[in-house]
Amino acid sequence: MEPLAMDGNAALPTTTATMTAPESNGSAPMPSSNGISADEIALYDRQIRLWGMKAQEKIRSANILLITMKALANEIAKNLVLAGIGSLTVVDHEAVTEADFGAQFFLSAEDHHIGMNRAVAASAAIQRLNPRVRVHIDTVDIRFRPASFFSQFDIVIATDLDTQALNLINTATRVNNRAFYAASSHGMCGFIFADLIEHDYVIERNESNLPTALGPESKTRSIVAVAPKSDSNSKIELVTKRELYSTWLLASDASKLPDEILKSARRRKVVTPVLSCLRALWEFTSVYGEPPNPNNHAALASYTRMCTEKHKALGLPVETLRSEVLRTFLQNIGAEIAPITAVLGGQLAQDVINVLGQTQQPIQNFVIFDGNTMDATIYALHPEGPLGKALLLSTPVDVNVSNGDAVAATFGTAPLPVSLVDPSQVIALDL
Repeated sequence: MEPLAMDGNAALPTTTATMTAPESNGSAPMPSSNGISADEIALYDRQIRLWGMKAQEKIRSANILLITMKALANEIAKNLVLAGIGSLTVVDHEAVTEADFGAQFFLSAEDHHIGMNRAVAASAAIQRLNPRVRVHIDTVDIRFRPASFFSQFDIVIATDLDTQALNLINTATRVNNRAFYAASSHGMCGFIFADLIEHDYVIERNESNLPTALGPESKTRSIVAVAPKSDSNSKIELVTKRELYSTWLLASDASKLPDEILKSARRRKVVTPVLSCLRALWEFTSVYGEPPNPNNHAALASYTRMCTEKHKALGLPVETLRSEVLRTFLQNIGAEIAPITAVLGGQLAQDVINVLGQTQQPIQNFVIFDGNTMDATIYALHPEGPLGKALLLSTPVDVNVSNGDAVAATFGTAPLPVSLVDPSQVIALDL
C-alpha cells in the first residue's frame, strides 16, 4: 500500500465538484446573530427544539470529511446533510461497479453510473437532499493526501478502509487535533470507532444536596466545571465533562476490556464474539494485505488461529467463540446489507451531531454491532497509561520517509509475522 503523505507539500491533482446553496433554513425562534435565517429555523425546527439553537449553529458551520462512498457512507451522508451541516467533502477514488447497486441508494444503473467515480456519481443525489449544504467531491486516493489536508475539517469519518489506512489517517487527525471516526460493516456485523482526543460537553441536571465535585468519574471521563444555569429559576446546574480517547492502533488491538467486565464471569460471557472476529480480521489484513479468502484453507486456518488468540487475549470464555460464528463472519466479510448499514450509519451520524452540539455524551470509544442478536454494545477499549492529548506526547512516533516527500507516520510497531498454522485449525465452511 502506498503511504499517506504526511508533509505539507502540494496535494495531487483532484477532481472536485462544489455545489453551494443559498444561506437559508427555517423554523420558529428568532434568527440568530450569526446568520441563521427564519427560513432555516423553520426547516430545522424539530431538531432545534431537541438540541437548541447554539448546537444547530455549530452543526451549520461544521466542515465534515467522509471517506469511501459505499452503503455505510450513504447513510452517514444522508443523516448529516439532512441535519444541516455546513459542508460535506466526499473522498473516493474508486469506480462504481454492479456490486455497488446492492445497498447504495445514491447510485442506480438507470443513471449509467457504472464506471463513474463513486463519489462523483453520488454527488447529485446527496446535494438534492439539502441544497443548503455545500457538497465537495475529491477523487484522489486519501492515502496520498498530506497530513495538512485534514486540518481544514472539523471531523474526519473514514469508512470501509483497512486498518493500516485507518492508522495513517488517525495519525494525521491527531497531529491536526481533529476528531476522527472509523466504521465498517460486514454483512450482519459492523463497528464504529471514535477518537475525539479530548472532548468537552455540557449536561444539565438538577442540583443535589451535596455540591458536585470536580475530578475523575472514570478512567476516561472527568468533571472539569460546574455552574448554575443562569436563565433558570429552578435549581439546575450545568456540568462540563471531559472524555479522553486513544488512537485506532492502540484501541483496536492492544487494549483490554474494562475491568468491570473482566472481573465478572457473567459479563465476560455476554461480550459479543464479533469483537474477536473483527480484531482477527484487522490483523489478518495487516499481515496479508487482503481479507481471508473462504476458498483458501491456509488462509482460513491462519484467520481461525488469530481469532482464537484474540478471543483468549480479551479474557473471554472459549465456548462463546463457536464455529458457526466464525463461519458466518467469514462468509460475510465486506458484504453490505442495507438495514445494517442504516443502523450503523444512523448511530455514527447522530454521534457526530452530538459531538458538534456538545450537549450529549459521545461514543466511548467502540460500538460493536451484532445483527444476529441486534445488539450494538459500547466498549471502552483503551491501553494502560495516559489518554487524550497526553497520549500523543507519551507515545513515540515512527516516521518512515520514502521518495523524498511521502511520509507515513504510525504509532507503535508493525504486526508480528504469522507463524505456521496447524491444518486441523481449518474451519469447514459449507459454501
